[in-house]
Amino acid sequence: MNGASREALAAARERLDALTDSTSADAAKLADELAAVTALLDREVSLRRVLTDPAQAGEAKAQLAQRLFAGQVGGQAVDLVSGMVRSRWSQSRDLVDALEELANTADLTAAQKRGALDDVEDELFRFGRIVSSNTELRAALTDRAATTSAKVELLHRLLGGRAAAATERLVTRLVTAPRGRSLESGLESLSKLAAERRERLVAVVTSAVPLSDTQKQRLGAALAKLYGRQMHLNIDVDPEVLGGIRVQVGDEVINGSIADRIEDAGRRLAS
Repeated sequence: MNGASREALAAARERLDALTDSTSADAAKLADELAAVTALLDREVSLRRVLTDPAQAGEAKAQLAQRLFAGQVGGQAVDLVSGMVRSRWSQSRDLVDALEELANTADLTAAQKRGALDDVEDELFRFGRIVSSNTELRAALTDRAATTSAKVELLHRLLGGRAAAATERLVTRLVTAPRGRSLESGLESLSKLAAERRERLVAVVTSAVPLSDTQKQRLGAALAKLYGRQMHLNIDVDPEVLGGIRVQVGDEVINGSIADRIEDAGRRLAS
């Protein structure tokens, strides 16, 4: 997002954090309600254009939102949406993107309150790896001809009772309402949002063999010192690494594997 939309999203995040900091707030319920508003505005293009029309007064748009959503979702969700439409948005679609992010953040907050945020981060990562390696599963989850209920049932069979409730809700919303994204990119975005909730960076670590707890702790501490931020490690085992490790943090790659060193040596010999 750019300009006005970035500022509007930042303000909405602050309002959501202030609301969910309250012990009485049901963050999971709020997530479902914000997701419902997201789905409605994603379908109703003309409505979201009215709610983001810069020619209309912010208070008038807020009152319209209150009339539309009062009784459909809870008062906390109505207040959040009303505050968002008071703000200026560079594009009408930015409002929907922001609402979706807030819904996902609310679910992650619910997991955090239950002490399950680490589990959700790990489960999102592992599910992404499973999807990328299983073409039949990916095809079933992205099949446009398949009904929503069939996809929900499939995901429940896969994740129900095996993953945190927040993980199942997040993945189900992504699969049933991808909004033009690939499944892989959507899962990656959810993983990053989960890490940001902890104000941590995500490091994808690929090693030839599983790392011990001591090795994970040392690596995490070294990366935290290097980047100046707490680090969450997503561990992926790949025998083709041949030894050592490969670490990716955002767009930056730290190569420490034998395979990478062989490839680098080959490039030098060829040049």
